Amino acid sequence: MAEKKKRRRQGVKRTSKAKKVFLTLLGILVAIVVVIVGVGAKMYYDVKSTADDTFETVKRNGSEQRQVNLSEQDPFSVLLLGVDTGALGRTEQGRSDTMMVATVNPSTNESVLVSLPRDTYAEIVGHNTQDKINHAYAFGGAAMSMDTVEKLLDIPINHYITINMEGIESLVDAVGGIEVNNPFEFTYEGTTFPKGKQKLDGELALKYSRMRYDDPEGDYGRQARQRQIISGIANQVLSTTGLTNYQSILTTMGENVKTDLSFTDMRTLMGDYRPAFGNIKSDQMKGTGFMQDGVSYQRVDPAELKRVQDELKTQLK
Repeated sequence: MAEKKKRRRQGVKRTSKAKKVFLTLLGILVAIVVVIVGVGAKMYYDVKSTADDTFETVKRNGSEQRQVNLSEQDPFSVLLLGVDTGALGRTEQGRSDTMMVATVNPSTNESVLVSLPRDTYAEIVGHNTQDKINHAYAFGGAAMSMDTVEKLLDIPINHYITINMEGIESLVDAVGGIEVNNPFEFTYEGTTFPKGKQKLDGELALKYSRMRYDDPEGDYGRQARQRQIISGIANQVLSTTGLTNYQSILTTMGENVKTDLSFTDMRTLMGDYRPAFGNIKSDQMKGTGFMQDGVSYQRVDPAELKRVQDELKTQLK
């Protein structure tokens, strides 16, 4: 009985963390909309202006399966990409170092959020090669990433959201810093992060989110720290600090976020789809490491891939 209660508590924690991650990426901007609607016309105009700045469509080959009507409360999927740009030592286009797929079903009031290992060995659709799945963004931006993930998971990818990870530093500073709970002490790029709760500014938050090789869980551990950063930003945005600093937050969002969800779409999601956001299941697609031509990849077992595919397909029915 005690073990069942422990597992139940752990499940609640995982769901809560997934909810914060999803609401942030879909949603640091949307959260601001919820907080300030009705406060004042000037503030409302600023939010709408930022939403217009973040809006960017992508060109893809047509597919009827991808056509969803949010006003009719159709279930939908969205690809969430955390992108590192050349300013951080990556390529000019950037690589999607964080990749998650979320499916939202307002009929069942359920959502699923699946993290994809960035080193997953997959067919890069439109590039005629197999490579790490996160290279799709460097080769062809959000459109190629969507097509590649769509092919791998065998589901339609309806929308996307990208956040430039370089902008995380500015965003953390804009909200006045964030609090994280570090599971173990480590040193990265000359900075030591002690175990336990601590407040980080933008520069420290970026370092905290990037360490991987000294983590016993490798890239999976790094992904967990990235989720902490995003959750911390969400908490600050929804606090009084978010209202006080809303202009600097919006400026940073406008410079570092792109999505094909319009301001109208966001308002619809936070209205008609809100119950589904409160019931989010977090999942992690896992692979096995292997080396090829001196490069490390993750190979996803067919059974594991089918498990994730079936889970997401069920959500989209």
